[in-house]
Amino acid sequence: MSLLLAQEAGGLGGTAIILIVIGVIVAILVFLAIGTYNKLVQLRNRYKNAYSQIDVQLKRRYDLIPNLVETVKGYMSHERETLEAVIQARNAAVSASNQVAANPGDPETMKRLGAAEADLGSVSAGTGVLGRLFALSEAYPDLKANTNMLSLQEELTSTENKVAFSRQAYNDAVMTYNTAREVFPAVIFAGMFGFGPAQFFEVDSPKEREAPRVSFS
Repeated sequence: MSLLLAQEAGGLGGTAIILIVIGVIVAILVFLAIGTYNKLVQLRNRYKNAYSQIDVQLKRRYDLIPNLVETVKGYMSHERETLEAVIQARNAAVSASNQVAANPGDPETMKRLGAAEADLGSVSAGTGVLGRLFALSEAYPDLKANTNMLSLQEELTSTENKVAFSRQAYNDAVMTYNTAREVFPAVIFAGMFGFGPAQFFEVDSPKEREAPRVSFS
């Protein structure tokens, strides 16, 4: 009888140890999951905040372009095709930007914005339809000397510089987030918690990836 009770006690002790070990493992996993979740939330918020800085500058640029077209068309009315191309590219970029603003980092919308920005181009880098417009304006001395034109060129160039710097900050934040979600143990929980990869903001033009150089000559 004593032997049976001892065996039962030993069995209960072994079960208790197993339960304790399981409990410890579960607790560790819970703490890992909570820590990973909180870290990914912080990093996601960081790159979304970084994108909000880009969004402000892009909206400023998009607002300046209609004023630019109004100024230019008085001198270049026969360049209707180019002027229409600028407005169309600007509107496409606005649409893509609004989609990204609703969910920064989303791969599909970020790629569309990059393509739209490449089509629109840059005053300072001389790319896209904006670059073509300013190249054509070189043939119009009166337009080049127009005070409003010079002011708009300066504002657009300044805004493009700010977009470039903000884009770098955003891409750095995205890289930090993507790296964090791909390493252990985050890689186990990221998909489970809905933390998908974030997309860089890249413009499909080698010149656009360079830091803009300011020139008002």
